[in-house]
Amino acid sequence: MRVERPASSAERRRRFLQRIAVALGRRQRASLHYDEVPEPDTRSLLAAATGRTHKERMALLKRLSAAADPLQIRLGTVPTLKAAASAVIQVVRRSEPEWGARKEVCLWRHPLVDRLGLAAGLDTLGIPIHREEPSSKTAAKDDFCEKVASSFVGVTSADFCVADTATLVLKTRPGQSRSVSLVPSVHIAVIEISQIVADLKELYALLQWDPAHRAEGLTHCMTLITGPSKTADIEATLVHGAHGPRELHLFVITGSE
Repeated sequence: MRVERPASSAERRRRFLQRIAVALGRRQRASLHYDEVPEPDTRSLLAAATGRTHKERMALLKRLSAAADPLQIRLGTVPTLKAAASAVIQVVRRSEPEWGARKEVCLWRHPLVDRLGLAAGLDTLGIPIHREEPSSKTAAKDDFCEKVASSFVGVTSADFCVADTATLVLKTRPGQSRSVSLVPSVHIAVIEISQIVADLKELYALLQWDPAHRAEGLTHCMTLITGPSKTADIEATLVHGAHGPRELHLFVITGSE
């Protein structure tokens, strides 16, 4: 029996571009070229993004802080994972739900979020937590959606954070639903300093050429978040929380005391 190997992301991309060329009537050029190695400028971006010293990353963190402040992103720097967990618990403790008196928190199923160990700290406060378990069953997904809707805090990590625009980049994966960052009134994101990139050029270079991200692709959804939800549709008055979280807290683990 013949078993065909799944096409690589590069091959799927080539086929996709080829179909577009054919649909546009460019049959003579249907075999489109897609670079298999990055251009020199892109290689420089990759080297800068992946080869920064800790001192350079701290300088990038300052750029992030300057961009976050006018956007009302509540940025906090913490030296360790333990300090990050304490900071998250403090936000949950002092925040009040917009409706009802019951506090509930939903979490991503993510290595960094799991390592925070929030369950013990929130349990002492009597606050239930809900984790999304990777599942293909509709009933399980519907049940978690209901729990997200009843939660007033959502805790996630991120794939990247763009310093120049203070933009969080979150890929959606099993156990890492975008609803956790969009539905609760308060969104808390925890990242490590190594996840900060300078600008969108570095972000796109990493998404395209970093081996892990290149193999995974963009997943079925990638969300870019810049600050809490805001709108000025009514009488040009700025309101937070109309279409998403009213607060965005970002904790960066620096790895230094």
